[in-house]
Amino acid sequence: MSNAIAAALAPPTNPPEAVTLPPPSGFFRRFARNRVALVSLIVLLLIVLTAIFAPVLAPHDPAKSSLRNILKPPSAMYLLGSDDLGRDVLSRLIFASRLSLVASVQALVIAVGIGLPLGLISGYIGGWVDTVIMRFNDALMSFPALILAVVIVGLLGPSLTNAMTAIGLVYAPRIMRVVRGSTLSVREEVYVQAARATGCSDARIIARHVLPNITGPLVVQATVLMGHALLAEAGLSFLGLGVQPPETSWGAMLGTAFPYLAQSPTPTIAAGCIISVTVLCFNLIGDGLRDSVGRARRAGD
Repeated sequence: MSNAIAAALAPPTNPPEAVTLPPPSGFFRRFARNRVALVSLIVLLLIVLTAIFAPVLAPHDPAKSSLRNILKPPSAMYLLGSDDLGRDVLSRLIFASRLSLVASVQALVIAVGIGLPLGLISGYIGGWVDTVIMRFNDALMSFPALILAVVIVGLLGPSLTNAMTAIGLVYAPRIMRVVRGSTLSVREEVYVQAARATGCSDARIIARHVLPNITGPLVVQATVLMGHALLAEAGLSFLGLGVQPPETSWGAMLGTAFPYLAQSPTPTIAAGCIISVTVLCFNLIGDGLRDSVGRARRAGD
């Protein structure tokens, strides 16, 4: 075993190439066998397509109010009833999906943009740099995520951009921890040691050897955090700290409809159900991705 490691660490004639990842066909086959995750992916794609084609699918203008149709129950004209201003609930749900999904992506981009480089630096360099970064990371994770987001939004002011920035900052430590753990494992691999022995720079090693091999855990964590970000956005918008009128999201619709729950429960139930279904889809897809990546590692394909 020691001879094999010594041979791998010996300077080769040519610099080592980046590790070749297994073909994706096997991963997709394993993912497709998970029927729950596959159905969740299909449902999520339908929700995304509904958001894209909202102007075509919405039966009414989501901003048009009618004082004669306030809090109407479901009917042939309003399939999910109307809200407190006489607006069609179904049309507003369809258009609100745009802001809710885009807001989740925005929060995820901020979280990955902060957590990925810090996790790579912490895991690859180690030493006192790792200690400082991770102690700060632990301090942030000790606070409840939603409470910390409320504090940040309170300081920045209520708006969708500030809410998503706060959620991204809150979830960045979770990305950082996953990236650091994966980097600590990959940096000890023989091919990384061989690349370092041939004189490859740290930036080249991270870009060509470390980063491609931590993509799996990162994608799984990002998928799950998408659901958490959507739920957090709904909570902040429900409290009036996220989306501001006249724009709306699922959480804002829930907050608007909740005071009229006794008179007309349909808007509250509809907004709550679509939030629950979307978050559940993200979580189940994340579980399916994790199981597929895990089986690939165990099987070695």
